[in-house]
Amino acid sequence: MNPLSDSFKTVTSLFRTPPKQIGLPPGTLIHVGTREMEHPVISRTDFSPAAYHHRSDISLDDCRPAAPAEGVCWIHLDGLHDVALVNELCNLVHLHPLAQEDILNTHHTPKYEEYSDTILIILKLFEMDADQLHIRKEQFSLVLSAGHLLSFREQSDDLFKVVMQRLAGKNGRFRERGADYLAYALMDTVFDSYYHVLETIGERLDLIEAELINRPSRDLLQQIHQVRGQLSFVRKAVSPLFDLTRTLIHSESSLIDERTRIYLRDLHDHIHHILDNIDNYRDTAKGLIELSLSSMSHRTNEVMQVLTIIASIFIPLTFIAGVYGMNFEVMPELEWRLGYPFALLLMAACATGMLWYFKRKNWF
Repeated sequence: MNPLSDSFKTVTSLFRTPPKQIGLPPGTLIHVGTREMEHPVISRTDFSPAAYHHRSDISLDDCRPAAPAEGVCWIHLDGLHDVALVNELCNLVHLHPLAQEDILNTHHTPKYEEYSDTILIILKLFEMDADQLHIRKEQFSLVLSAGHLLSFREQSDDLFKVVMQRLAGKNGRFRERGADYLAYALMDTVFDSYYHVLETIGERLDLIEAELINRPSRDLLQQIHQVRGQLSFVRKAVSPLFDLTRTLIHSESSLIDERTRIYLRDLHDHIHHILDNIDNYRDTAKGLIELSLSSMSHRTNEVMQVLTIIASIFIPLTFIAGVYGMNFEVMPELEWRLGYPFALLLMAACATGMLWYFKRKNWF
């Protein structure tokens, strides 16, 4: 099995998008992606300045009661393969079918879309396997409406555990905010996860650089190319967020409170910083590729230098052996008793003299 070919397949698979059926009318709800969970799991969190109530693994009927007065209802779904369930949840806030279609397409690029009484935000989540140097991507969608926030993920983990703890806290001001601030908090958590991925990639580049100086090899060059491919993959998913957050800041939608916009500007700064980090790591990877090629070329030159010196030493020795190996009858040294030691001594003198000359010229 060719490891370079396997690396190429790994990198190119990051950018490949599964095809969608051709000819379907707009708004046709079809799940595009991989089924990550056996059964979808719904959770509901109702909160207001004076109350907090969280329920996990509930039914669709438990999602229908209205949000608490002067409070927010946050409904979260893990697992997108159940198209009918996603449709029912989206209908709770009267989300447009085109937006529902985007939620179900787990390979959709990040986007921001405003409708009459709802806002759709699509982001990408990343999880880095430091050992295998593999990035797993996941789609995360938010639907913001008056008093409601719907969120959709492909699978479940503890990414938003801190947000839940902040909501449950009695002394915090989180519950005094609206659904728009909760959406900001979730987006901020997603953006923070990007830093962890980039930190892992940065540590990997440092290890490659240290090993590259001591032992350049094709395997390290392959790893650098793989890291560059993953950085390009992350940048492709993060770069749309720069315009997304800027549009969100300047949105005139009544669903976004003026007090939340200052926090959204902080999100915009985070994305700017993340993009700068990605570009810096890409430049570092490019420099490591050049260093790797230069080191391998230098190593090849050293080997060729040694072989050239050996060949140069053996050229006069071969000449001497060839002269005394000629089958002529009239050669005085052939009948000389010290002829053989003389020939060996002459070869040794030639080899020593050439080594001294090469050393004096600093050729090795």
